[in-house]
Amino acid sequence: MTVLDAARSKPLEGGPSFSVQNRVYRSLWITVWLLLAYWTPPFLHGWRRFLLKAFGAKIASTARIYGSARIWSPKNFEAGEHACVGPYVNIYCMAKITLDRYAIVSQGAHLCAGTHDIDDPNFQLITKPIYIGRNAWIASEAFVGPGVTVGDGAVLGARAVTFRDLSPRIVYVGNPARSIKNRKS
Repeated sequence: MTVLDAARSKPLEGGPSFSVQNRVYRSLWITVWLLLAYWTPPFLHGWRRFLLKAFGAKIASTARIYGSARIWSPKNFEAGEHACVGPYVNIYCMAKITLDRYAIVSQGAHLCAGTHDIDDPNFQLITKPIYIGRNAWIASEAFVGPGVTVGDGAVLGARAVTFRDLSPRIVYVGNPARSIKNRKS
């Protein structure tokens, strides 16, 4: 990367958070997904994996991504063996979002890797990666905020919200999410 490329990738103070090149890439991605994947029947996981990989995602050959899922930027998305992104999931990956092996993100859940600096007069974007551990489950319509690590085997219950890391093998519910029990083996 040249110095000029590095300068282009950083937002100008008060300017847009993403380069024109990034916005063109995402516009093309959205168009391709809507035309070639969004409407496809559930069993065509291989086709959707192919499209995601073509746009830079790292997707295991056994991962399942449903057509109605929304993935903001495939180059910031990674899904391990047997990971699953259910129907109507929103993967808002302005920073890297990783699903480890056997991680499940159920219908309507939202993983959001960005926020804004509310004290900055320019309201600049802040991005932080999200990691969903092996065998973890993000249940229906749950929300995971920027920078969160969900430990291996953790469960975030339906409609729960977390902006903090979740410990391995613990079940969390509510808004804000609170632990209610250990998960059995």
